[in-house]
Amino acid sequence: MIIRRIKRQFKLLFGVVILIFLISCSIFAFLLTAHRPTEQNLLESRLPPCWHSTGSREHILGTDYLGRDVWANILYGGRFTFLVAFSASLSSALVGTVIGLIAGYFGGLIDLLLTRIIDIQLAIPAIVLALTIAALAKPGLENLIIALAITSWPSYARLIRALAKSLSRQTFVEAARSIGANSLRILFHHLLPNCFYLVLVQLTLETARIVLTESALSFLGLGLPPPYPSWGRMLAENRLFLTVDYWVTLFPGLAIMLTVLGINLLGDGLRDFLDPRLRRML
Repeated sequence: MIIRRIKRQFKLLFGVVILIFLISCSIFAFLLTAHRPTEQNLLESRLPPCWHSTGSREHILGTDYLGRDVWANILYGGRFTFLVAFSASLSSALVGTVIGLIAGYFGGLIDLLLTRIIDIQLAIPAIVLALTIAALAKPGLENLIIALAITSWPSYARLIRALAKSLSRQTFVEAARSIGANSLRILFHHLLPNCFYLVLVQLTLETARIVLTESALSFLGLGLPPPYPSWGRMLAENRLFLTVDYWVTLFPGLAIMLTVLGINLLGDGLRDFLDPRLRRML
């Protein structure tokens, strides 16, 4: 039954295939290229991809203006992109879900205070907030993850608060209270499992947004500092050669596009598969 439903979810399967391919290429980058992302050779500067007549088989996707292999930079850059995106998404999901459960379940002054904090942060554009935090903090992997996580938790909190507020009035919650279950048990043993599918779907959508935000920050010089390879910085460093050496910006851009596409397809498929209101339609 479950396998048959999964087979009907083309978006889910296609998204999973794309992500497995991209993540596998990033993890096993050392097997797919003999070059290092920081390796420079000015004698091989701006070589076109291997299918061009002047291209080289040693550089499948060509080289940039410093002679760095584009394929190697994409592979190793994917490692840090996925690391930052997944770490920031999981951190923000944890914080936002807990805050949303507390606000929705307890209500009253706690709900009012937490909701106003959420509204204030949501009033600030996420990219502006991320730029401000990244500019003020010391450049580094950990600070970038923290900056991106801070911009994401309100979206989880708002969704989970609304659902928890509705669920807290349901019969099963009243039954749990009547047998003496404390608030902690009701929050994490009764409300959280019923919110899990929503958290999972939101996690995928926020991960896609974080990938774009991280690329934008790297493009502006506020993302991962050198020598970390980054897709966004590849676009920034080679943008002046866009009209003459298309490969130095085309392939990093395609990597970002495929990553976001795969995550969004996964999120849409998970929503259709896990949402109990849509199960009867599958």
